[in-house]
Amino acid sequence: MTILVSGKNGQLGKELQDIASADSTHKFVFFDREELNIADKNVLQYAFENYQPSFFINCAAYTAVDKAETEQEQAYLINAEAVGNIAKQCQQSNTKLIHISTDYVFNGKGTSPYKPDDKTDPVNYYGYTKLLGEQLAINNNPNTNIIRTSWVYSKYGNNFVKTMLRLMKERKEINVVNDQRGSPTYAKDLAEAILEIVDSEQLTVNNSLLTTHRSPIYHFSNEGIISWYDFAVAIKDIKQLDCVVNPIPTTSYPTPAKRPAYSGLDKTKIANTFNIHLKDWKQSLNECLRAL
Repeated sequence: MTILVSGKNGQLGKELQDIASADSTHKFVFFDREELNIADKNVLQYAFENYQPSFFINCAAYTAVDKAETEQEQAYLINAEAVGNIAKQCQQSNTKLIHISTDYVFNGKGTSPYKPDDKTDPVNYYGYTKLLGEQLAINNNPNTNIIRTSWVYSKYGNNFVKTMLRLMKERKEINVVNDQRGSPTYAKDLAEAILEIVDSEQLTVNNSLLTTHRSPIYHFSNEGIISWYDFAVAIKDIKQLDCVVNPIPTTSYPTPAKRPAYSGLDKTKIANTFNIHLKDWKQSLNECLRAL
């Protein structure tokens, strides 16, 4: 069974490659933006005809949240239009699409973890393009799974954990926002969950069970709702760093793009549907820090 994966140089793409290197049951083909331009329909068609994939995992995304406010055309092209192209090609090739989305499709005014069918209302352009991508994916290919995630970090790439480690070693004191709350996601855990979904969906297809009536949207993150300040303090404590971490309100750290104040995700559906074990955020943070 062949699985195509876009966005191989991102955090999730790298973690999937680590898992794939020890997996002899699937044939993985990974692409970066140079190797597979997901916005080019002809390039996509050639790749599908060449590899005839059973699954396409779309990890590619425009993720510069603040830049998206001014680079709207590029954000729309990658996060929305290209996703629609992928989904259409998947539909034509009878390929299962697994597309990664974000907690930013919600407005952040909630007070309890968002469920997959809760009303969406993005507060910035990045979130708007990701929501459009979800809609195009489902409309163009009913055989799609959308996985929304939040606060992703890894030993790879640029992320909050690595930034905090660097700043805490460079400075005696840092300020971190304490009024935005959500759930961190260790990209390795998400990668493992995706492969469990692939195996589960493969069994379902092999058993000829109908799954098209199931709502295709799922949420995944580690367990626990914390603030960015809580996250930073945990990093400091685990690594025993000598740096003072000060809590500050969002108003003291203005950004071009508005952030949702609350983005907790309800993972009941993905856990029950695919029998996925959800790790506590601090357990996964410890694992990532050891890997670093």
